[in-house]
Amino acid sequence: MQFSTSDNVPLWTATTGTATSAAAPVIILHGGPGTWDDHARLAQMIDDLTVVHRFDQRGCGRSGASDELSMARSAQDIDELREYWGHEKIVVIGHSFGATLAITYAAAYPDRVAGVVYLDGVGIGDWRAGDRVVRESRMTPEQAARLDDLGGRPRTREEEIEFRVLAWFPDFADPERAMEWALEDASVDLPISWTVNRALSNEINSWPDSRKSDDVAAIPAPITFIHGEGDPRPHSAVQALAEHAQQPSFHLIPDAGHSPWREQPEAVREILRSVVLKTP
Repeated sequence: MQFSTSDNVPLWTATTGTATSAAAPVIILHGGPGTWDDHARLAQMIDDLTVVHRFDQRGCGRSGASDELSMARSAQDIDELREYWGHEKIVVIGHSFGATLAITYAAAYPDRVAGVVYLDGVGIGDWRAGDRVVRESRMTPEQAARLDDLGGRPRTREEEIEFRVLAWFPDFADPERAMEWALEDASVDLPISWTVNRALSNEINSWPDSRKSDDVAAIPAPITFIHGEGDPRPHSAVQALAEHAQQPSFHLIPDAGHSPWREQPEAVREILRSVVLKTP
């Protein structure tokens, strides 16, 4: 179904599960910025316990374009969706960029949040240096050169899939299945919005680390940090952010990368179910 925001941007949404008094309703926030929701697997881990909502953020995937692209406006979209779906409080689960958006939302609307899951975000400090080292170690020189070539020019449909695969396969810890999973993700027939990516990335990159740590410190609800040990983004940066939370818990998932529910689904499923059941 589609929902229209207060400034008339249509957002694609999907809902599974059923609301219950035993567990808090959930909204899942996809990464990017500029990609789309691909978190049906995450929803299936908990939608027998509660209602789970997903959506494509403004300007992304199946949702409408917008000239208003900011973290504050994206957070407002989440709260308008929460109100539309009739929930007093929600658990927000954010993956990658969505983890930063989840923290932004929870800090801006603390009375609306029963819990936050910060799933393989980037944390604080110089996480890029460690990320770069791991990525380079997982790619051949030929793959790196091809990625640079594809990233610097217009691409055919086949080249776009190749570009995404080369950009995304180092995110996985399992070298035997990394290409398979990356190809699955890359083959989705939706465009990456580089307009959204640039606008929101530039905003976030302009923030000092204190902006993120202050947001985390301002959230009274429990924050569950989950991170794949094999994610190129170093878990130490996420642990540093977690130290600022009022009610943190940190879970490092062995033998998993940036999407730990793909590589270690049972471990992630157990944590998510515990979060939802603790926050009715």
